[in-house]
Amino acid sequence: MRIEKAMLVFRKDWREIRRNWQVILPILIMPLIISVFLPIILTAIPSLTTQETPVSGFESLIQNLPIHVQEQIAGMTETQVMIYIMALYFFAPFFLIIPLMASSVIASDSFAGEKERKTIEALLATPISDSELFLGKTLVSFTLSMAVTITSFAVYSTVFDLLSFSLFNGVLLLPTLDWILMIFALAPTVALASIGLTVMISAKVKGFKEAQQISVILLIPILALVFGQVTGAVIFGPLMITALIAIFAAIDFAIFRIGVKLFKREEILSKLA
Repeated sequence: MRIEKAMLVFRKDWREIRRNWQVILPILIMPLIISVFLPIILTAIPSLTTQETPVSGFESLIQNLPIHVQEQIAGMTETQVMIYIMALYFFAPFFLIIPLMASSVIASDSFAGEKERKTIEALLATPISDSELFLGKTLVSFTLSMAVTITSFAVYSTVFDLLSFSLFNGVLLLPTLDWILMIFALAPTVALASIGLTVMISAKVKGFKEAQQISVILLIPILALVFGQVTGAVIFGPLMITALIAIFAAIDFAIFRIGVKLFKREEILSKLA
C-alpha cells in the first residue's frame, strides 16, 4: 500500500469539505455547545443559589473514584464537589461522542456522496488499490473529527479553568492525566472504529442520508460508556482508559482488514449500471 496514493484521495476530499459549510457547520455546533456553554452553566451554579447544592445523585460515582480523588474532594463544599464531579467525570464521556458525531457526516459521504454526485465512476477508475482508497477516505474523516475534538477539549479546559479559578482557590483542575489519555489516545481509536464502519456502510448503501442514519447505531456502545460513567459503574481512570485503548485499537485493525476485503469496485459499478 502506497501512502502517497491514499493522500491523493485525502486531498481531493479535503478540498471539497472546506468549501461545503453545510457539512462543516453541523460538525461545529454541538462541540461548541459542549465546550463553552456547559462549563458556563456549571460554574454559574454558586451565583444562582445561596444554598449548598446536594451531591446525593453522585454518591455511587464518588464511591468508585480513586482513593486520592476521594481524599482531594473530602475538604470541599458540596457545591465544589458537585462542580468537580460533573466537570471532570460526568462530562468526560461526551468528548467521546464529539469525534463520532463529527466524523459520521464526512464518513457517510465518503462513497454514498460520490454516488449521489455521480463522481463515483471516475473515483473507482483511478489507478490506486482498494486499501489506498479506503485509507484515504478514512483519513479525511479522522483528521477533521480529531481536530474538532482536540479544539473542543482545549476550549472546554480553558473556559472551565477561567470560570472556576476563584471557586477552587486558584487551583486549575484541567487538564488531568485521565483527560489527556482520553482525548489523545482513546478518542482517536474510537473515532477510527466508527469511521471504518461508516465508510464500509457508505460503500454499500445508495445515498448519503441512508448511510448517516445507519451510522447513528454506532453511537450505542459509546452511549453505554456514558451511562456507565454517570451511574458510577465505569470510571474513566488510567487503567480503564488504557484497556479501552487496547480494545479499540484491535477493533480498528480488524475493521480496516475486513473493510478492504468487503470493498469491491466491480460490485459498486454493477449496481450503478
